[in-house]
Amino acid sequence: MNLFERYLSLWVFLCIVAGVMLGQLIPAPFHWLGELAIARVNIPVGVLVWVMIIPMLLRIDFSALHQVGRHWRGIGVTLFINWGVKPFSMAFLGWLFIRHVFADYLPQDQLDSYIAGLILLAAAPCTAMVFVWSNLVKGDPYFTLTQVALNDAIMIFAFAPLVALLLGIASIAVPWDTLFVSVVFYIAIPVIIAQLLRSRLLAKGEGVFQQAMSHLGPYSMGALLLTLVLLFALQGNAIVAQPLVIAMLAVPILIQVLFNSGLAYSLNRRLGVAHCVAAPSALIGASNFFELAVATAISLFGFQSGAALATVVGVLIEVPVMLLVVKVANATQGWYMHNADKR
Repeated sequence: MNLFERYLSLWVFLCIVAGVMLGQLIPAPFHWLGELAIARVNIPVGVLVWVMIIPMLLRIDFSALHQVGRHWRGIGVTLFINWGVKPFSMAFLGWLFIRHVFADYLPQDQLDSYIAGLILLAAAPCTAMVFVWSNLVKGDPYFTLTQVALNDAIMIFAFAPLVALLLGIASIAVPWDTLFVSVVFYIAIPVIIAQLLRSRLLAKGEGVFQQAMSHLGPYSMGALLLTLVLLFALQGNAIVAQPLVIAMLAVPILIQVLFNSGLAYSLNRRLGVAHCVAAPSALIGASNFFELAVATAISLFGFQSGAALATVVGVLIEVPVMLLVVKVANATQGWYMHNADKR
């Protein structure tokens, strides 16, 4: 690894601190950036996500997508974690920590709302950022794209009934505009841009394509760090105003991410799935579609509700925690492959 990659955790920490400080010192420009949204999907963050994921999407040759069929075990594990484990494990963790462990330290009138926000966060699998995580673990891009497409399709039908079941609410007002805009903005548009750019570069020769890929890498990581600065600047007031509440809400989210990623990783290993599929499978199984969660929490419970705050905490810790999972997946590749060799 180069110097930048070796100390990525340090850069992430510095960007978090810088984001919070900038949001407090010069809030006006960040408020303006935060208002640049369509259906509650922030456009500046979306553009930064494009810069992060397009280098990975450039590697995808759609004529070879048929090969993903051999990864059916990894797809099955991820679907099981996303829809059969994660929402229910978060409901349990929310009940355990919010209702019992931290109950005496939280506003009593917001306990149910906090749990609702945690459930909303877990009920929606991540859409765009998983391309970044998959790229960092050298994941199979065909598997990642197929898995994201499947989750998006299932989410259309399963999100509202699942949330209604876990929250005990008869009718869930799903913000369909947010779901639709997110899929188009985070998936459809960057895929189209990447494929057009891929065709143009390959027309100039394989050497030109490979050179462009090597040049795009630093921009991808730079966009990841800028996204951190922007997210923490936008949400810095919540951190400064309620640091203890933020910390307590982060505990079940952190445990949920580590539990579900670890379960997916171990299940894939037991099934003999290749590391290039198992690692992104674990990451997809653990990450959350926080834009949809935040929008649903606001529409159901209000902007100032505990549910909205809980989903915002998911926004704040998503990148640092997922980078931790990436580091673990990369560090344990030898252990994982040792099992595969024995087979």
